[in-house]
Amino acid sequence: MSNTAPVAASSTPRPAKNTTAPTDGLNADTTHGTTTVEDAVVAKIAGIAAREVPGVHDLGGGAARAIGALRSRINQTDQGQGISVEVGETQAAVDVTVVAEYPIPLHHVADGIRTAVTTAIETLVGLEVTEVNVTITDVHIPSDDDQAAAEPRVQ
Repeated sequence: MSNTAPVAASSTPRPAKNTTAPTDGLNADTTHGTTTVEDAVVAKIAGIAAREVPGVHDLGGGAARAIGALRSRINQTDQGQGISVEVGETQAAVDVTVVAEYPIPLHHVADGIRTAVTTAIETLVGLEVTEVNVTITDVHIPSDDDQAAAEPRVQ
């Protein structure tokens, strides 16, 4: 015979499975269901936030920008271009690859990206951002655009 008494059903709602995680974050269990946010969504949010930082000309390396240019011609911009995320249950780490505008100081651009991406992910997704690594692959000089638009010297 067992010494365990039967447990009566409780009418109070049970707490979320992981009470340390925010209930609106990644894979959050509530009494009304589960919320799952895909990694691509976190990358898109980070990309949108990074593009809004003064001094960011474009996201991604050379190949990603070339493909992005083709996509933009058919109105299918990839907001997650140049963004790589690693998402856990309660935390995220982000890698951002950018082309910066000249002559804005690169450390200001990098700091602005870190702040914007961290704020966006923590506010919209509810994840703690552990790190935002910024790689600046090129500097865009506005005079380069002027030369490309000029007429060719020979016909």
